Amino acid sequence: MSKKNSITTCDFINFDEALNRGKKLMENQKTEMLGFYIIVSIYCGLRTSDVKTITYEQLREGVIKLKEQKTNKNRTIQVNPTVQKAMSKITRTKQSGLIFLSQKNTVISTQQVNKLLKEVAFSYLLPSHCISTHSLRKTFGRRVYEMSNKSENSLMYLSELFNHSSMRLTRIYLGIKQEELNDIYLNL
Repeated sequence: MSKKNSITTCDFINFDEALNRGKKLMENQKTEMLGFYIIVSIYCGLRTSDVKTITYEQLREGVIKLKEQKTNKNRTIQVNPTVQKAMSKITRTKQSGLIFLSQKNTVISTQQVNKLLKEVAFSYLLPSHCISTHSLRKTFGRRVYEMSNKSENSLMYLSELFNHSSMRLTRIYLGIKQEELNDIYLNL
């Protein structure tokens, strides 16, 4: 939890480490849904409010269509085969409707997911105050940026995907500007 009236930021997680950790968590019935949440998040790049609206049916069909809760904009996302493969390993018997439900059969809260991420998933990678559900969205962004050879085009596409007002904002969001400034000093 952040302090009242304070600004907090989260960091991205290395994509491969996040994916491997998600797969490992899926091996245990108690943590499989957290593992699956991680995999879905790093492959879709959605805010947690939108991830929690995804259904089993959408994943089976291979297309997620939703209206983003924050921006009220429509999005269509092609489901990556890795997500579908991970879904096939879920041991829950009920596999229809919303996926990310609590034990009380209500949509899991963002606070609960954040708590679980801090406790179980990534405490060995970064200090726990630097991890949140938003870290997974940033992980998606960093992966796209790096897989596109850190191109300006990737920033343009990410800016549109994230609904940022500019590529400059996307650079800041992904921590790219500070990284480039640090390189100036290291390359002297």
